[in-house]
Amino acid sequence: MRLLGAIIAGGSSRRFGSDKAAALLDGKALVEHVRDALALQVDTVVICGRIWSGMVSVADQPAPDMGPLGGLCGALKYSAEHGFDAVLTAGCDVLPVPDLRALVGPSPAIVEGQRLFGYWPAALQTALDRHLAEQSDYSIRSWVTASGARSVICSLPLHNLNTRADLESYAKRYSAELTLTREKH
Repeated sequence: MRLLGAIIAGGSSRRFGSDKAAALLDGKALVEHVRDALALQVDTVVICGRIWSGMVSVADQPAPDMGPLGGLCGALKYSAEHGFDAVLTAGCDVLPVPDLRALVGPSPAIVEGQRLFGYWPAALQTALDRHLAEQSDYSIRSWVTASGARSVICSLPLHNLNTRADLESYAKRYSAELTLTREKH
């Protein structure tokens, strides 16, 4: 099975106050932390809804400013056009990235509590196009319901870094974990 990894990164970062995808954690942009973790799980990684140096950029579909579903729709279209069987999605602002291959199955799936971590068969592109054309609710929640996505529990504590305070708190925890890991070796 060929898997496309898609980082959903087209948001405006209003709560963060600046571009959170570019915010640094341990000297590396958040989006790069997500990319590096996702790359270990898929054949190719793309970024949706924006341009990022060194990454293939996929435009939101059918238009910009449709929220995460625009990014997912763009990724599904890209996957269908490039021979991928399915898409594993991740937001640019949630760490750590769990092993999303655990979501792979006969139907779409999301990580419970973090709907941007998802598994979406490429065949869903037409259904998502139709959903976006017929709905005024572009929330990921609406699509999860419409697609019948399974909800899978992740035992790993996930951190949504919506604000600078969230990032600072996570950075302190992350730094402590890195120190402990380095001391063990």
